Amino acid sequence: MADLERARENLLKYLDHEIADKRVVEAMRRVPREAFVSPEQYHTAYDDRPLSIGFGQTISQPFIVALMVQALELKGREQVLELGTGSGYEAAILAELAQKMVTVECVPELAESAKRVLDKLGYSNVEVHVAGKTLGWPEGAPYDAIIVSAGAPTIPEVLLEQLAWNGRLVIPVGSRGQQDLLKVTKLRKGNRIENLGGCYFVPLVGEGAWER
Repeated sequence: MADLERARENLLKYLDHEIADKRVVEAMRRVPREAFVSPEQYHTAYDDRPLSIGFGQTISQPFIVALMVQALELKGREQVLELGTGSGYEAAILAELAQKMVTVECVPELAESAKRVLDKLGYSNVEVHVAGKTLGWPEGAPYDAIIVSAGAPTIPEVLLEQLAWNGRLVIPVGSRGQQDLLKVTKLRKGNRIENLGGCYFVPLVGEGAWER
């Protein structure tokens, strides 16, 4: 436990240096990453790298999670949509920073386990759904912010349709092997797109993205 706590403090110190929005770092301080990994990976929970969670999916690198969440510019009253629940770790961080979280996952087993962990940790402002044919969760739209934890070939129009005006979409876009992390702000006079740097995510599958 002492080693885990030391690793946790080292990671948070690094994030505090790299991430400007300190609310994001404090949210990550409150979320126990070890609760979202297998017992075999418990000792590596605070390594700054992705970890396998089975089914070809990963729990993302903490720095990338922090960078993406920071880009959403959350103030606390927003409704946020996440694509790619995975372990539920990022959803927990977002639940700390937003009023309501809706998260969708294409692997039913992962959706179920994430919901179980989130419930156990007391996150009552999170809805976990198994993804349908349409990307996102149109039933809950519009969203103030959308975060996508999987790489798409292009910016999906269907997600922009679920985004409120002046809302932010953060999404990896590129090939299956390499993407750029894009921040899209939905504006009436044309969307603003910012490139936050290179990244690698598992493919986003569904209509408007990669085929299964």
